[in-house]
Amino acid sequence: MIHLGIIGTNWISHQFVKAALETKRYDLTAVYSRKLETAQKFGEEYGDVEYATDLNTFFGIAHMDTVYIASPNSLHFEQAKQGILAGKNIIVEKPAFSTPEEMAEIIALANQKKVFFFEAARNIHEKSFKKIRDLLPLKNQITGANFTYMKYSSRYDQVLDGKEPNIFSPHFSGGAMADLGVYLVYAAVGWFGMPNESHYFARKIPTDVDGIGTAILRYDLFDVTLQTGKNADSFLDSEIYFEGGTLILDSVNAISKAEFYDRNHQERDIISVTTEENPMIEEANDFADVLENPNDPTMGVLYEEWVELSRNVNKVVTTLRKSAGIVFDADKE
Repeated sequence: MIHLGIIGTNWISHQFVKAALETKRYDLTAVYSRKLETAQKFGEEYGDVEYATDLNTFFGIAHMDTVYIASPNSLHFEQAKQGILAGKNIIVEKPAFSTPEEMAEIIALANQKKVFFFEAARNIHEKSFKKIRDLLPLKNQITGANFTYMKYSSRYDQVLDGKEPNIFSPHFSGGAMADLGVYLVYAAVGWFGMPNESHYFARKIPTDVDGIGTAILRYDLFDVTLQTGKNADSFLDSEIYFEGGTLILDSVNAISKAEFYDRNHQERDIISVTTEENPMIEEANDFADVLENPNDPTMGVLYEEWVELSRNVNKVVTTLRKSAGIVFDADKE
């Protein structure tokens, strides 16, 4: 059994805990919050749980072996570092870290301390994502792609009122690319590899991060266009263009519908994909496969692939936001 601790008491933490418990491979051991009542309110539905209001006490819980971190983005690095130094495995909600330097330090430290670091980019762990990857033709048969994930955030209302919520703050490494665009970058890099060039044309909001934007990833033979935003809603499909037709996906962050348009026959063929009611179950199972089999060479190879993908996605996201003139506090440290 994996003994799980939680940092961050928002809805996504509840979703991950419920997914983890549904796998029957985890139990919820501890919850951290600066306020005891907040931690207790989070944990009350999960039974016998320990609570901590300071991180030293939290990471000192001996029988807790793995920690899921879903705090504001800018806090991930120091919390993950403290957890690794305490000998804990770390699952960090996307985007895991603000800069490639932070990412590199955590990966090196986890290797040194012989613990695992996972970025919780759930879409790459979904069966539907893997099925599309396996269906893709050779890169020389791909002519382009267009991925979209744009969803209005209720917290943008606070921006309109002159406030600066964490998710829209450069002090907390926020913005549309960091929060939603990262899923698109994961899809592109996960399916096509690292691009040769990356450019982001973003519209900044009053807090000085991106509210909406379009990115272009340039590969040897094709381009991938990414459209993301948190101050508007989009209902566009995502598409991958081949020599013989078009693969149409309802999304790349959570694929629930896929079909292929065959140009030669002018027909649309439905591709069967499966989805879980809780979209975090598949990643929780994948993480458990590695955590429960630390000496399995096959699991080791898979783990290294995830880590390298996280590293590469972080590099691309950082290049994109810097090309748009978006500066985080973490860049100055």
